[in-house]
Amino acid sequence: MNTLSSPREILLKYWNYQNFRPLQEDIINAALQGKDTLALLPTGGGKSICFQVPALCMEGLCIVVSPLIALMKDQVDSLRKKEIKAVAVNSIMSMKEIDIALDNCIYGNYKFLYVSPERLQTDIFLARLPKMNVNLIAVDEAHCISQWGYDFRPPYMKIKDIRQYIPNVPVLALTATATPDVVKDIQQKLGFKKEHVLRKSFNRPNLAYVVLHEEDKNKRMLKVIKNVGGSGIVYERSRRKTVETAAFLESNKNSSAFYHAGIDSLKRAAVQELWISNTVQVMVATNAFGMGIDKPDVRFVIHTTLTESLEAYFQEAGRAGRDEKKAYAVLLINEKDKLELKKRIETAFPEKDEIKQVYHALSNYFHLAMGSGADHFFEFDIADFCNKYKLEALRVINCIKFLEKEEHLLLTENVYMPSRLKITGTKEQLYEFQVANQEVDDVVKVMLRSYSGLFFEYVNIFENDIATRSKLDKAKVLNVIFRLQEHELVSYFPQSSLPKLSFGRGRIDTGLLTFSKENYELRKKVFQQKIEAVLHYADNKLFCRSRLLLAYFGETNSENCGVCDVCLERNKQELNTPDFEKIAETIKALLSVSSLGLKELVEQCASNKEVLVIKTLQQLMDEGTVIYDEENKLILNNE
Repeated sequence: MNTLSSPREILLKYWNYQNFRPLQEDIINAALQGKDTLALLPTGGGKSICFQVPALCMEGLCIVVSPLIALMKDQVDSLRKKEIKAVAVNSIMSMKEIDIALDNCIYGNYKFLYVSPERLQTDIFLARLPKMNVNLIAVDEAHCISQWGYDFRPPYMKIKDIRQYIPNVPVLALTATATPDVVKDIQQKLGFKKEHVLRKSFNRPNLAYVVLHEEDKNKRMLKVIKNVGGSGIVYERSRRKTVETAAFLESNKNSSAFYHAGIDSLKRAAVQELWISNTVQVMVATNAFGMGIDKPDVRFVIHTTLTESLEAYFQEAGRAGRDEKKAYAVLLINEKDKLELKKRIETAFPEKDEIKQVYHALSNYFHLAMGSGADHFFEFDIADFCNKYKLEALRVINCIKFLEKEEHLLLTENVYMPSRLKITGTKEQLYEFQVANQEVDDVVKVMLRSYSGLFFEYVNIFENDIATRSKLDKAKVLNVIFRLQEHELVSYFPQSSLPKLSFGRGRIDTGLLTFSKENYELRKKVFQQKIEAVLHYADNKLFCRSRLLLAYFGETNSENCGVCDVCLERNKQELNTPDFEKIAETIKALLSVSSLGLKELVEQCASNKEVLVIKTLQQLMDEGTVIYDEENKLILNNE
């Protein structure tokens, strides 16, 4: 592939766009100038173009660190369709596949190597890295590197270590969600030579944020869908609820489909396409849905329960209105939701004895001897595991998450991987085997005609297609493949859709299993703070919702949006000057004594109507007289 010099030429050639979106060109130029850069772009801001274009401008290979196997797979497939050479190395590939993929990155003129963070420190990767002509390190979902972030992943901490092998290669870190603390943490932990942040405002003026306290959520959901119209997403917390809600919508004449990680990947792709093409109006999904999906005309995103962080909510809600036309982000909640969210602190941080019990059960489930299990990934059927050991799935997942934080385990996401095959024999050896075994000849010929590159790399194959084209049944095709493998003419890995689990350091005695108290307590504190921020957002009646979200992400100078439920309610209420002055003096007097929550303050202003107290507070906050402190309490601003 010829390397082009101009970013705009590359944009036009491969993406057929005439112009970049705001900030994309600045980020691309920073990468081309060799600057370590953190790029903050909201969901749908076109992050992948920001590293793909500069990598194509330069000679050599771009290493892309990504935590999600499914997203890696989608991006590699997309690049290959553009005839750009790209490959992925992740946790669910065999050592043979990884070996060949890395060799191709040295000798095969590849432009992109997508790699999961846990693979960066393996001997096989570090041995190949200095031989690669690397032009850029792109770190996707960069917030995962920070313990202050909402999705901390310890392997991200190792990214900095690889820079010593390629010291002159710049890093481009990208994320859609980062608070000010996380922004600083990302740059420090990636070893930036100099702080450099490029950010696009997270403000979405076309997106109206609405919180509705509802007991009958289904009834309200129908109203929202009817009134707003167009394509939308409904986010549910559980797989079961996605099925139930989709059925409810269908029964009320709203075309819908459901999506969660437990569905077969081919079916997930099919229902996703129905929604993208607007054949289905509403996608009802868990948070497994949405990453990497480019659908600009989503008119509404409805959450029927509270997320565990504002980062997650902002990212999911932000999938509405990417075409910059009017859209709605609606949160439907009740008091029960708030209580359940608070309980998640307990379930998300199991007792250490329970964590040890799950670790011991997993060791027995996979029949592991002491010291074994490192660098090997086992297919993990969590339903079978929980049934066998009489354990609750949610608690098991939370125990595994903590064991991952301590790097005792690693669990991949549930992702469909088609069958992969590479011809390992020479052309002459394969031909001789075909001549001597006529029954394999048709299958081999079909494979060679149907799939290119079989002699050079592992290629995705589809046994049913081979069977149809060779006019054989699938069992006979598989028999041929197995015979070829027995004679060391091919290397074959059958398809899989189960997540995979690895014992990062090998199995250790459960009695020797140690936990970092600091890590445990810090993560719990961060989790509590994030839940408190979500509850504050949900209960807020004072502050423009858009401004509240923007302030959380460090944008403190925004204006009222005028379209969220708080702003609209404010415009309905009348407040005359004498009432304002009287209530304002009462509020100032109360807050001069101590900080107060909204509910407490309203109760202590009992002689006045609640709606007038809130209206007065809104004005005092707009002028900066009253502000929220770090604990989301109201205080006087003495600056």
